[in-house]
Amino acid sequence: GDLTALAGDTHKFESRYLDGLVGQYPEEENLYKERSPIESVDTLSCPILLLQGVEDKVVPPNQAEMMYNALLKKGIPTCLKLYEGEQHGFRKAENIQDAIDSELAFYGKVFGMDIPEAVELKVDNI
Repeated sequence: GDLTALAGDTHKFESRYLDGLVGQYPEEENLYKERSPIESVDTLSCPILLLQGVEDKVVPPNQAEMMYNALLKKGIPTCLKLYEGEQHGFRKAENIQDAIDSELAFYGKVFGMDIPEAVELKVDNI
């Protein structure tokens, strides 16, 4: 994602969390840009599965969507799966199970393995 956008998008409780991890914002904005995954997409080459809670206020869905679009543009195999009713860390048992099943299905698609009874999963750029 984009750490600069995250510094402005995250909820109030987490709003200064990145200061300790990255640096004071906006004073050290250059560090935010330098360390943002979205700024390093050109160095990525492996398939990436993104699992995102739609109601996540810590890392808003737009972060996963930005990464997904950048990965698509670069041609990297990727999948973005959004979970309604979930926040930062899944809590509903059915979504936790689906996330695990989706990981297995993703590995199957990426490595060309037949996974019996795998969940339906669309992986782009594969």
